[in-house]
Amino acid sequence: MNQANRYDRLKGIRNFLYRIEDILLIGLLVTMMVVAIFQIILRNLFEAGIVWSDVLVRILVLWVGLVGAMVASRQGNHITIDILERYLPARYKKVADSVVELFTSLICTVVAYYSLLFVQMEFVDGGMAFAQVPTWLCEAIIPFAFSVIALRYLVLSITSFKKIVES
Repeated sequence: MNQANRYDRLKGIRNFLYRIEDILLIGLLVTMMVVAIFQIILRNLFEAGIVWSDVLVRILVLWVGLVGAMVASRQGNHITIDILERYLPARYKKVADSVVELFTSLICTVVAYYSLLFVQMEFVDGGMAFAQVPTWLCEAIIPFAFSVIALRYLVLSITSFKKIVES
């Protein structure tokens, strides 16, 4: 298999994973909205409600936020402070970008590690979040999302550094 075919295959896999992320994000957002609206209707019209729906909506907010952060990290589209960008020459801006991306990757790796330890403690504890759903399962998105973001920013940093060396 030649290099171009391998690159096309990897690009296809990446695009497939991006579609899964997009579908997951949309599904979570729609689910969150449907549960919240259904709960409002039940409370206002029937003076009833689902006991665990508020907890589910809070957990879905966490999941939407972190999956959204994963989507934003695809191309490095997170919120940035661009004070350096205004004052640095173009070549140094690229170096600063690469360093910031590497630092972001390192911070996300640390967060992923410690959140994984937290989820493991929750697993051992055996607590339930709602409706027989374990707490650790609801929190599992945290180390996963930060690991994906860390990996993406590492790749962005390497790509930025490679562009600097090639230019």
